[in-house]
Amino acid sequence: MIDLYSISLVDILPDSLKRDPEMVAMAKAFTPEIQSLSRETLLCLLEDQIDHLSSDLVDHLAFERHVDFYDPELPIEVRRDLVKNSLPWHRRKGTPAAVEELITTVFGDGRVEEWFEYGGEPGYFKVITNNRDVTTEQALMFMRALNSVKNTRSWLEKIEITQFEDHNLYFAGIIHMGDKITLWQVN
Repeated sequence: MIDLYSISLVDILPDSLKRDPEMVAMAKAFTPEIQSLSRETLLCLLEDQIDHLSSDLVDHLAFERHVDFYDPELPIEVRRDLVKNSLPWHRRKGTPAAVEELITTVFGDGRVEEWFEYGGEPGYFKVITNNRDVTTEQALMFMRALNSVKNTRSWLEKIEITQFEDHNLYFAGIIHMGDKITLWQVN
C-alpha cells in the first residue's frame, strides 16, 4: 500500500521511465512538493472538526492562521468562529463586509454605516448594534480587532448601541367646533 504522506514519485515510475535520467531527476524534484501537498490535505480534515476540537488545539490553529485579534480568554464558541473565519477575513481585509463579520462575531449582531450614509465626516464610519448585553470589555476587544480588519484610511467614529422596546402608547384627541364647551366630571 502506498503511503500518500511519504510517497516517492521515483518508486511509482514505470520501468521504461526509470531508465531515463531526466525523468528520474524530475520525479525526485517533484517528490517533496507532492509530499508537502499531501500533508496539507490533513488541514482539510481539521476544517470540518473545528467545532469539536479542544480549546488548546483551537488556540494553536489561531496562531497558525494569524488571527490578529485572537484572545484565549474569549468563550470557546467565539474563538472557534474567529478561527473558522480568519482565512476569509484575510482575503477581505479592508472592506466593510469584513468589519461587519467581525461585528457579528464579537457583538452577536450589528452593521457598519459609512460616513455618507449618516452625514458624517469623510473617511469615518460608525458601528451600530442592537445587542444590549455588549460590555465595555467586548467593545475594547472589538477596537483591538478592528484595526486588523478595516482599511487604514477609514476611522471609527463611534459604536452605537441601540435598543428597541415595545410599549403601549395611548393617544387621545378632541375636536370642537363651536363657541363654548362645558365639561363636567361625573363621579
